[in-house]
Amino acid sequence: MGMATAKYVMKRILMMLAGYLVAVLVGLVAVVAIYAALSSLPNAPAYFDIMGVSPIAALVVPPLGMFVYFLTIIVTGLQTLIFALIAEFFSLRNFLMHMVFGAAAAAGGFFLIWPVPAEDMDPERWADIGIIAAAGLVAGLIYWLIAGREAGFRRPLSQQF
Repeated sequence: MGMATAKYVMKRILMMLAGYLVAVLVGLVAVVAIYAALSSLPNAPAYFDIMGVSPIAALVVPPLGMFVYFLTIIVTGLQTLIFALIAEFFSLRNFLMHMVFGAAAAAGGFFLIWPVPAEDMDPERWADIGIIAAAGLVAGLIYWLIAGREAGFRRPLSQQF
């Protein structure tokens, strides 16, 4: 592997990391925005209001916000890394694919934090999963915008000379 190729691979790894860190932040904002919007609907569960107001607590108590951010990274990091590496090795650049994976990674992280057997699932829990997955769609799009559009460890021929 030549020096130019090694440099290119390092650039791709840094883009993946930056894309992921920004996507997690935007995904968390999306979760709050979705809960806030849904709390205005009739018959919305009362805790939707709390979820929509919770960012105020994160701003007033910065360690709480950092805790939520790092917890999200911990519970979504492995599945995101696996997908990002697959996308890079196979040069997968489709934005919909990145969005669907973002939704799957977010829902998977949610289940790691709050596991419940399928027979105990209530409608509010299904709503939570849908909201988290929707925020994951947003995060996947953000990742694609930053790193996924140019996925591929192999440099395009136009850049090799």
